[in-house]
Amino acid sequence: MTALAEFFDVETGNQACFSISDNPSVLTDIYQDGINIAVWQRRFDQATQSDITQFIERHPTLSKSLNLSPENAYESLDFALDGQAPKALLESIAELVDMFCCLFELEHAGLRLATLNNAMCPRFHVDHVPCRLVTTYQGIATQWLPNEAVNRSKLGKGSNGLADEESGLYQHPSDIEQLTSGDVALLKGTRWEGNEETGLVHRSPNTVNNEPRLLLTLDFA
Repeated sequence: MTALAEFFDVETGNQACFSISDNPSVLTDIYQDGINIAVWQRRFDQATQSDITQFIERHPTLSKSLNLSPENAYESLDFALDGQAPKALLESIAELVDMFCCLFELEHAGLRLATLNNAMCPRFHVDHVPCRLVTTYQGIATQWLPNEAVNRSKLGKGSNGLADEESGLYQHPSDIEQLTSGDVALLKGTRWEGNEETGLVHRSPNTVNNEPRLLLTLDFA
């Protein structure tokens, strides 16, 4: 699958709001007008996944927030995690910090790494940031809604206290799209110039079978 193929929804004939590919270069598509989520479909080998699982088991309440540069990301994160994180995880995160800073011409990125046992943001919402990188290293991953499926007047107070499923925010469960563990996604927020009214609508799903999530986010520092 190529990134450009996702700019046009062949089923509806509408311009798509997303771009998805197994090539990391797809992340540059976030600069395209109308694209508010770009997804790199990344997968880990069995050994790396096993190392990540063991790390989560040893750190069930992990919560770290750091300001990192591409030059110090590996060493700073290794120090913050007391030298207990597997090398493959550190290398992966350092790579994402480098990619994120390069893509947006940043000297630093704000990192948050956490083990979650419940939904951090269970309601659909938009982020009031220019763009956020989100990836789930293990566990159920982020859910999101395409622009054409959302009634934005039902976000926040517009829901009148009703659950997302009842408020009219979307019409059918099939409207909900979902990332897969390992996917790296860039989510445009409301502070991206020209995207003030179309920040990606997304939420954290509830964990399944008590399986914890290892969630990483990167923001403009």
